[in-house]
Amino acid sequence: MSDEFKLSDYRRRMDGAVSSLKGEFAGLRTGRANTALLDGITVSAYGSEMPLNQVGAISVPEPRMLVVSVWDKTQVQAVEKALRSSHLGLNPVVDGTTMRIPLPPLTEDRRRELAKVAGTYAENAKIAVRNVRRDAMDTLKRLEKDAGMSEDEQKAHANDVQKATDDVIQSIDDALETKTAEIMQV
Repeated sequence: MSDEFKLSDYRRRMDGAVSSLKGEFAGLRTGRANTALLDGITVSAYGSEMPLNQVGAISVPEPRMLVVSVWDKTQVQAVEKALRSSHLGLNPVVDGTTMRIPLPPLTEDRRRELAKVAGTYAENAKIAVRNVRRDAMDTLKRLEKDAGMSEDEQKAHANDVQKATDDVIQSIDDALETKTAEIMQV
């Protein structure tokens, strides 16, 4: 009867929240340039919103500089506007279809602000994991009630779900600690 309950499906969903968190962390600015910093930026191009990496090539020629080479010269202004209006505080220097984006050193206040943003991302990931746990527990209760799963079997599965949740929450906390240390490093 318990064939309907697969912990691996719920674990995969929880791991998806961690993967998403790591992607969000990659977009947070630290002391050095990283192309993932621009992943969340969208450009109004060709009548729709497009990710920046679909409008131009992004590279890192120096540790504190990003370069965006826009493929279509008619989109240069749109890309510049998107970069300037992003929450990253970027100030691109336009040179034809190439944009150089110097990354100034982070101030202590900005580092603290970015650490808070990282904490918010981590908390959102934890909420997603808890929602998966709730779904799993609801499924177990339904299976016990409707499908004839024994109470002992339901409790054993519930303990497995809780252990998986605790493991994933711990990995989120570890990732946050690592990212915060990376952000605060001068």
